[in-house]
Amino acid sequence: MQKISPFLWFDHQAEEAAHFYVSIFKNSTVLKISRYGEAGPGPAGSVMVVNFQIEGQDFMALNAGPLFKFTEAISFVINCQKQEEVDYFWSKLTANGGQESQCGWLKDKFGLSWQVTPTILGELLADKDLKKVQRVMQTMLQMKKIDIAALQRAAQE
Repeated sequence: MQKISPFLWFDHQAEEAAHFYVSIFKNSTVLKISRYGEAGPGPAGSVMVVNFQIEGQDFMALNAGPLFKFTEAISFVINCQKQEEVDYFWSKLTANGGQESQCGWLKDKFGLSWQVTPTILGELLADKDLKKVQRVMQTMLQMKKIDIAALQRAAQE
């Protein structure tokens, strides 16, 4: 068991969310489902906690009612090597009610924020040529889903 794990609060969709996430990412699985007993506070037999793993990272999802919602203050970054990866994760995570945002950010259908980020973006923004960095930043700020080729063109101008 890893020392620190993300713990996600859902109204009642913890199991659905866990299955959704493991269907998108390779090397991912639902590990364990715990259910409420007679003592509650949820209905006896209903899902309480789902433990799952995405690419070696442990997660816990709790069904605890509508009291708290996800915000953009917390997000998960997906580091992508190629445009095909960016496109894949973007389309899967925005499907069925997910929402596109700006600069590679999106919310999935559960309201959880993700950043689908090509690794080249960090490299280009760390370049010593500040004019190149400015061009890349200006280009990226115009995007929803990140377009690697457009970033590379901006860097070469």
